Amino acid sequence: MRRWNGLGEVPADWGRSVITIGVFDGVHRGHQRIVGTAVAEARRRGLRSVVITFDPHPDEVVRPGTHPPLLAGTKRRIELLEGLGADAVVVVPFTLELSRMPPDEFVQSVLVDRLHAAHVIVGEDFRFGHKAKGDVALLRELGDKYDFTAEGMPLVANGGTISSTYIRERLDAGEVDLAAGALGRPHRVEGIVVRGHQRGRALGFPTANLETLPHTAIPADGVYAGRLVCDSGRYPDFRWPAAISIGTNPTFEGVERTVEAYALDRDDLDLYGEHMAVDFTARVRDTLKFDSVEALIDQMHLDVDRIREITS
Repeated sequence: MRRWNGLGEVPADWGRSVITIGVFDGVHRGHQRIVGTAVAEARRRGLRSVVITFDPHPDEVVRPGTHPPLLAGTKRRIELLEGLGADAVVVVPFTLELSRMPPDEFVQSVLVDRLHAAHVIVGEDFRFGHKAKGDVALLRELGDKYDFTAEGMPLVANGGTISSTYIRERLDAGEVDLAAGALGRPHRVEGIVVRGHQRGRALGFPTANLETLPHTAIPADGVYAGRLVCDSGRYPDFRWPAAISIGTNPTFEGVERTVEAYALDRDDLDLYGEHMAVDFTARVRDTLKFDSVEALIDQMHLDVDRIREITS
């Protein structure tokens, strides 16, 4: 597997390729099907497969402040794409100049001159070029001009259409199980563990307070079952059942929305400064305001018992 940061890193002698191109936010099951088809087609033709994605999200450049919450950060998205078996992933910096490039020029400079496209596979709603004037039909026409074939595929899995918008809607509703079904894995939220008010430790449930990545898609407020994950630092390969809380801690009159995770039965972890992630398995309950700290502690014990059953 090769990873190129920009088209300038593509070797001059790179041969003809089967290419798939898109933002691939979340790398959900529909995306997985498209990339898998490209990989299989490349092998059938005896060629190499290339995935093209963009950073930052095009909407962030074209319409700043309007892009949707992201289902996966750039690093995570690239790791997921690399895991699908393509020979190379190229991350193209998305700029205003690129967004203003006419469709013909985009195809020639990106797909043809650098990657020597033999076949291009995209989602059927794929758009490209200035003001998104290019579509699959135009891509096929340009393929005739530049000697490659092209096809658009629906974003489906098991007969149902899958979209990043649908997944965000499920997360907004707290339906992390349905989001996981569309993603093909639990939804993940990443961040650096920072010091909070340390109330969890005082209550007997020390939590990791995540300073999440910008623009992250965070599920609705509530208590969830899941896993606390770390793949580097002091705790490599750490995956532990966890109780995850999202909200403002209304019992303590909080105003700042936080993502906190308690690794079940672990009070020996020093996580400050670590890059961690939480994977969401199931929603346990809504965020509630309790009349007393004692009532909150009683409920937390019940939550942990329930989450232990779910994650066992």
